Amino acid sequence: MMSNYKNIVTAVDGSEEAKLALKKAISIAKESEANLIITHIIDTRVFATIEQYDRTVVSKAEEYGKELLEQYKLEAEAAGIENVSTALDFGSPKIKITKSIAPLYHADLIVVGATGLNAAERFLIGSVSENIARRASCDVLLVRKGE
Repeated sequence: MMSNYKNIVTAVDGSEEAKLALKKAISIAKESEANLIITHIIDTRVFATIEQYDRTVVSKAEEYGKELLEQYKLEAEAAGIENVSTALDFGSPKIKITKSIAPLYHADLIVVGATGLNAAERFLIGSVSENIARRASCDVLLVRKGE
């Protein structure tokens, strides 16, 4: 039997895995009549050196994040979720989601795609979902891409 969750956070980045996680989060939120918080974290590590040269890159990333969140919010509302919030933030996704977003919204479940990075990136910086699963103080559901 599934727990009756009240506040579900799902992280999106535009990847296929994140889209699957969003669909799963919508399904669970609907079943539990839970609040759904859709978050997008702009990874500032990517912009650390770029920003010195071109601030428009950061602005474009923020614009993309806002559009992505609005699109997914409309999708969740169309699926019947009554309480949908969005959260856009800057920083390390694996830290921000577990230490800022989840506590702020009193999350009792975090739903994320299991992958999204290629093998070399996972080796160098570690999987965001893996880190979230280790650091979160609530349940975490890793959604895997089906064959």
